Amino acid sequence: MGEHDIWFDLIPGVKDAKHALAHAMGTTWLNGEEIHELNHVVMALFIAVVVILTGVAYRKRVAASPDQGAVPEASFNARSIIESVADAVLGALTGVMGEKAARRYLPLIGTFALFILFSNLSGAIPGLHPPTSNFNTTVACALVIFFTVHIEGVRANGIAYFKHFLGPVWWLAPLMLPIELFSHLLRPVSLGVRLMCNMFADHTLLVVFLGLVPLVLPLPVMILGLLVSVVQTAVFCLLSAVYIGMAIEHHEHHDDGHAPAH
Repeated sequence: MGEHDIWFDLIPGVKDAKHALAHAMGTTWLNGEEIHELNHVVMALFIAVVVILTGVAYRKRVAASPDQGAVPEASFNARSIIESVADAVLGALTGVMGEKAARRYLPLIGTFALFILFSNLSGAIPGLHPPTSNFNTTVACALVIFFTVHIEGVRANGIAYFKHFLGPVWWLAPLMLPIELFSHLLRPVSLGVRLMCNMFADHTLLVVFLGLVPLVLPLPVMILGLLVSVVQTAVFCLLSAVYIGMAIEHHEHHDDGHAPAH
């Protein structure tokens, strides 16, 4: 395998597919940087398929035995993975935005939790490139949250949602509007950059240690990488919940008599 190859390149037809894609993009051959980018795309698609198949397996298992829903699985399988992640995400969301909103946004943020967690953990496998170490992947995830925040803000509060961009009093609007716009536009960048930089640094550190001493020395780095993978997944999901909770805050305050906790 070459410097920029991944394990998937051992599958017959994968390299040919990459070069066919490059030709479709107007490039006759792939250089190292382009191969690196395509490797992240391949890994992102693979992780997405894994998440989808895990969800399908979970639904089939629950549908086959709905009366066993409250009984934990004896073995580690798709159901135990989904339920463990879902319980953790739901608990965190409930603390941030209240139970009603947490259940509404669990499918979205829970899906991101699975995708980001699996992507982060893939970096612990030598020969694989975690999709979350690429800026394009993390910013794409952050942009979905960005648009969700404002769509849900308008859905919950109507056109009045945009009033908070102008500040508490009208004469502060010329000052508050650019500050609020800059703050909101910076959110997807901060979400994407934070996740990408941490995972890129973790993956690079692991590769360096594996190259120096391939057996014992990388173990502490790999353990630290697993912790970083979980923490960065939690940070992304919690910040997403905070942003959405702030957007629907007025609506939740009006309906429930209290604003969601931040």
